[in-house]
Amino acid sequence: MLSSLFFILLHLFFRAPKIKECNTPKDFGINYSESYIQTVSNKKLYSWLLPAKNSDETIVILHGWGGNIELMLPLAIPFYQAGLNVLLVDARGHGNSDSDAFSSLPRFAEDLGNAIDWLKEKHPKISKKIAILGHSVGAGAVLLEASKRNDINAVISISAFAHPKWMMTRYLKQSHFPNILATLILKYVEWVIGHSFSSFAPLNTVCKVDVPVLIVHGADDSTVPINDAYAIVNNCPNSHVSLLEVENAGHESVDKIEQQGFNLVNFLKRSGFKAEINK
Repeated sequence: MLSSLFFILLHLFFRAPKIKECNTPKDFGINYSESYIQTVSNKKLYSWLLPAKNSDETIVILHGWGGNIELMLPLAIPFYQAGLNVLLVDARGHGNSDSDAFSSLPRFAEDLGNAIDWLKEKHPKISKKIAILGHSVGAGAVLLEASKRNDINAVISISAFAHPKWMMTRYLKQSHFPNILATLILKYVEWVIGHSFSSFAPLNTVCKVDVPVLIVHGADDSTVPINDAYAIVNNCPNSHVSLLEVENAGHESVDKIEQQGFNLVNFLKRSGFKAEINK
């Protein structure tokens, strides 16, 4: 009885907050369309498509744990202004998307994959080239999904943890869980999500991505230390993986990352996209 109660409380403890959107791209003077995209388990994902004029290239943007597409809109604007179509997607259990039993990085990646498939099926004319961008858990998800596909042309991973075991161990230690209990929790989480941590750890999946990858990380990130970014880059010293370190930026410093719009767009330009760079 007590063990069952413990695991129920554990699920509640790790459940992502579901924050629905309050504002839309129209508040920024941007036209958009909203759609619901079918994903696994008959769940639907809420999305915004920001159509650019005469562009056949799209960047798909995925938020982090507890986030939503509204929070990622400031990061989307530089790409939209550079002439790219932008698709923003709420993962399951986030924003206006359907809820599911639990959220995980592999499920974020599943949702991203279904959004890409939807884009290619429903909007083939704007899917000639596709870039993907994710933040935090979404940052790990874009690396995981890109490692399994051959139809992605560039990847931007912002504030990714290097290994989920490292991330969860730090969190459990900060929450004062005893080591023995923390070990049990880690094994239980792997069992629940149906994947070993190593199978989707960004420092491993990045090595399986064969297109340009930009790892972006805040130098003052206290949630995921900058050393995680170094570990991702150094574990796979391929020429197509590069690091952009953002000074004075923390884990949720979207405003600081937004100021790097020129560098983010320039990365896509160097990766073969027809993006217009505005200084």
